[in-house]
Amino acid sequence: MEHVDHILIVDDDREIRELVGNYLKKNGMRTTVIADGRQMRAFLDTTPVDLIVLDIMMPGDDGLLLCRELRVGKHKATPILMLTARNDETDRIIGLEMGADDYLTKPFAARELLARINAVLRRTRMLPPNLVVTETGRLLGFGRWKLDTSARHLLDQDGTIVTVSGAEYRLLRVFLDHPQRVLNRDQLLNLTQGRDADLFDRSIDLLVSRLRQRLQDDAREPAYIKTMRSEGYVFSYPVEILDAQP
Repeated sequence: MEHVDHILIVDDDREIRELVGNYLKKNGMRTTVIADGRQMRAFLDTTPVDLIVLDIMMPGDDGLLLCRELRVGKHKATPILMLTARNDETDRIIGLEMGADDYLTKPFAARELLARINAVLRRTRMLPPNLVVTETGRLLGFGRWKLDTSARHLLDQDGTIVTVSGAEYRLLRVFLDHPQRVLNRDQLLNLTQGRDADLFDRSIDLLVSRLRQRLQDDAREPAYIKTMRSEGYVFSYPVEILDAQP
């Protein structure tokens, strides 16, 4: 039987829940709509879903708290698309840092939401063609760090796991698969989030800053991710494929 994607919509606005739920159903998806974090937890305890559409601005536990909670629990691999009523870049970045896979600002067109959902599901289920070349190596080594591409863990020189969000992992994977190559913001957004940059979108810059913190990389004299003025970023450290699987 052909798989039908099950989308969970968590939003306190009843009109939006019904609008989104009905539109996705008309486009071949199974949907469940709920109003808050308490209902979300109860539902996910018994029913797996393919993707969660999660509103940030909700009474009680907001979407950012719920996203962080999901990312450390048994649903940590479930894709999350966040909705925000504010065109606030800080909200978007915090959502990505908490582990959201993408975001959409209200008001939005239902058609764009569907396109974003499909893009996130594609990215979750299959590697982009440019990443296939290193997938035979379970560990990618650079400096005193290793990235476990099977478990999606960043490991320091002592083998200690350093937690990274989904957005940080994808950005690091792109850099490790394109070492010594300058990548501009449009390319990085497209490879990590499947979309092009808006005119004033600085989310990649903030995400790079966050990743540098994870790698303990001094932004003034970076060893790993260097800023190329007016061009983008380059991962300047050699990358080694370790522990290759047969």
